[in-house]
Amino acid sequence: LCIVDTQTGETADTIAALKLAKSKGAKTIAISNVIGSSITREADYTVYTHAGPEIAVASTKAYTSQIVLLAIVAIYFAEILEKNLEKCSELKNDILLLPTKLEEVLKNTDKIKEFAKKIYKEKDVFFIGRGIDYSVAQEGSLKLKEISYIHSEAYPSGELKHGAIALIENGVTVVSVLTNRMLVEKSVSNLLEVVTRGAKTFIVTNQELNHDFDEVITIPKTSTLISPVLSVVPLQILAYYISKEKGLDVDKPRNLAKSVTVE
Repeated sequence: LCIVDTQTGETADTIAALKLAKSKGAKTIAISNVIGSSITREADYTVYTHAGPEIAVASTKAYTSQIVLLAIVAIYFAEILEKNLEKCSELKNDILLLPTKLEEVLKNTDKIKEFAKKIYKEKDVFFIGRGIDYSVAQEGSLKLKEISYIHSEAYPSGELKHGAIALIENGVTVVSVLTNRMLVEKSVSNLLEVVTRGAKTFIVTNQELNHDFDEVITIPKTSTLISPVLSVVPLQILAYYISKEKGLDVDKPRNLAKSVTVE
């Protein structure tokens, strides 16, 4: 089985990968937001995210919907195989609570806006995270590149001392995501490393932190497995406010197209 994920359903390299998989005898499932798109006609089965039209080139709600749908697919597979049923039940309850928790995150954006005003003229921003938080850091970094044109990089926190820390100097901004209770101590240790080198810190977390950082955005607690749905939002909002401060078109960044139709 091959699961292919494309918001528009027109991404050329994804469609090519699906066709290759089918030619080798694989069953295929397409996850897409656009009903009747090219990939849905090629795949054996299709599951739609039903996020509604995504106007901005830098997708936000479509991205979030894909994460949730993939989690639901994983839960469904686990239930069919009768694996971790108690965990599946907990996850389903957590998913049902996500809309309310997302609203809570969106109500508290003033601190993000103020931090954006402090850093919108910067040339480089670094994002770090461990485990699933690293994936969120990558998305946050991508959003900042796409709509603010600020160079940014995401690094796994554990790799920081293997070279990337050489780039951290006085005044550089480091954004970090901390949602895994088992990794907080190690993640805080990484943050203290950059603070001692003069970095400004912007933290998104649902954990208790016993240290002072420049800005801490607290999000509601949920299962670590679906925490990206909540933790990515402050990073998207940060990129949004930085872009607005620079007077840029948030919905239509330069050089980008909604759908990549060439390989």
